[in-house]
Amino acid sequence: MDLNWLRDFECLARAQNFTRAADERNITQSAFSRRIKALESWVGLPLVNRATYPVQLTEAGQQFLPIAITALSQLSEARQTLRDADRGEHRFIRFSVLHTISVNYLASRIETLQQSMSDIRTRVISDSLGTCCELLVEGAVDIMLCYTHSAVSLTIDETAFDRKDLLTDRLIPVAAAEAAHDLDWNLDHRSSKMIPYLAYEKTSFLGMVVDHAIGRKHFNAETIYVDGLVEAIKRRLMSGSGFAWMPETAIQSELADGTLVAIGEEHWTEHLTIAAYANPSLFDPTTRAVWDVL
Repeated sequence: MDLNWLRDFECLARAQNFTRAADERNITQSAFSRRIKALESWVGLPLVNRATYPVQLTEAGQQFLPIAITALSQLSEARQTLRDADRGEHRFIRFSVLHTISVNYLASRIETLQQSMSDIRTRVISDSLGTCCELLVEGAVDIMLCYTHSAVSLTIDETAFDRKDLLTDRLIPVAAAEAAHDLDWNLDHRSSKMIPYLAYEKTSFLGMVVDHAIGRKHFNAETIYVDGLVEAIKRRLMSGSGFAWMPETAIQSELADGTLVAIGEEHWTEHLTIAAYANPSLFDPTTRAVWDVL
């Protein structure tokens, strides 16, 4: 048994579509289908009715789904409990968080909290949005931090969790000041010269938000580099290789000292919210105290 088969099955039951579920799990549709078939072979019965649209679970699938979800949750919780116990008498408060939020927001926020709550211990798992949501749903973390935006839906049932909005961030198209000035990089200029563009993976959260920002606007740019990490794109950005959309929290000092400059008017900027999700009914007193002041 591969635990990914159970995660795939839960995702398919929620998405009711092989293509959407495969995208969410970040694998090809053919590989996703093979894993569902492997799970069905392990169970010994069909779990999915592929003749319906949207996809429906068979009777066996409906019976197996809560078993799969419970097994994932219990295994994740047991794993983390053992890990926390191995770290000493203090229980670790567990966060799942997007990479860039971890680097540019959560690390300093935890440092501030520990100055007034010296006994707290934290464990941060920085990963993709899909994995962060998965860890929260499985109960493998106490609190998830992520970006939210009206154009992108989270892969969780938001009604099952409490939400706290922590900060408003902006996603801004920027470039190294020298390159932008010397080469006249401006998204609002209808020049025939294409601006080199450092892009996020289209299936990533920021990639989908940028697609919303571009919409049907005239976009005089050519993609020369694609990555899923803000920090990797920022490195290329600082060298003058091209322009990119950056969260303001990731480039505050560079904007302040003029190293980076915006290359488009406000209509190219998107507003993001850094939000925290959790199920406070599962908190111990220390985690509750952190949640209350987060």
